[in-house]
Amino acid sequence: MKTLLSFSFASVWGKAWPIIIAILFFGLIILIHEFGHFIFAKLFKVKVNEFALGMGPTLFKIQGKETKYAVRLFPIGGFVSMEGEDEESEDEGSFSKKPVWQRMIIVIAGATFNLILGLIICCIILGTSELISTTQIYGFDENAVSSQYGLETGDKIVRIDGKRVYSSYDLSFLMQRSKDGVFDFVVERDGKKVELDGVKFATTETDGRMTIIYDFIVVGIEPSFGNVVKYSFGEAASISRIVYLSLFDLITGQYGLSDLSGPVGTVQIIAEVAQDSVKHYDFNSLLTIMALITINIGLFNLLPIPALDGGRFFFMLIELIFRKPVPAKYENLIHAAGLVLLLIFMAVVSFSDIWKLIQGKTYL
Repeated sequence: MKTLLSFSFASVWGKAWPIIIAILFFGLIILIHEFGHFIFAKLFKVKVNEFALGMGPTLFKIQGKETKYAVRLFPIGGFVSMEGEDEESEDEGSFSKKPVWQRMIIVIAGATFNLILGLIICCIILGTSELISTTQIYGFDENAVSSQYGLETGDKIVRIDGKRVYSSYDLSFLMQRSKDGVFDFVVERDGKKVELDGVKFATTETDGRMTIIYDFIVVGIEPSFGNVVKYSFGEAASISRIVYLSLFDLITGQYGLSDLSGPVGTVQIIAEVAQDSVKHYDFNSLLTIMALITINIGLFNLLPIPALDGGRFFFMLIELIFRKPVPAKYENLIHAAGLVLLLIFMAVVSFSDIWKLIQGKTYL
């Protein structure tokens, strides 16, 4: 009996712990975001009524001198509730009473903290790596196709199809977007910029999608403080562009709903990567996913979409330019409509995530 119980517990725990780790990691990203809003609200002496991690019913709370700190049931977000943020308030510490420049800083602080977290994670990844990948070609595979179309050992890749290459991430991501495996390169060779048009790579088809065969390897350099900082900014810039290019691909129809992941899918992705990281004692993949998610959340929140931080910032920018705020009733109505649309979108994506789980599909 003890053996059976132990086996059952081990089986359940083996499936549960990656999900728990994923929820904690996702919660950390949300916590950092909300802390950005919170710390600048406190700095500018705005009254904060509640600082909550999660949404829905309150699991437990602690009442501070001014602020209630709470953890809520559903780990899909969080919020900082400030006095006078969405309603009229005569309190001197209300959000609406503060100068517009202070409100603008408070609003974008959450996304800014996410971007800073992403940069820090990139520093950790590179600082703990044996070698840092550069964008300079070290050598080619045997019978490499690309070397027959102008690429040479020692070339530093500067642009691919007109887009600047910030880090080694760009080499894979920008080339993955190709439809034919042919690219226009700009490389730095012997101190000069050289344009190489029509560089071809061999391709293969997997599950109906074309895959580029990367037939060269890049130079790796040993990490130092200077290298880590320099290349971390490059990798953060690459990840940021991945977010915007992916959004563009979504809008233009290159990706469909089945390619999106909401909170359920995101937790599942982190859980899968966490399990694989422990199995192989390599946590770089997990940290990379975390960097991608936190930068994704930061940039997405900066979009000028109603109900998001970027949407609120846009209205404040109008107020700053015209020296007069948009009437609160109209702004609140627009944000409410935006929130409803976002919730519907999240519900649809979450349903898609759950359907994938039911079908037994993985995200990686």
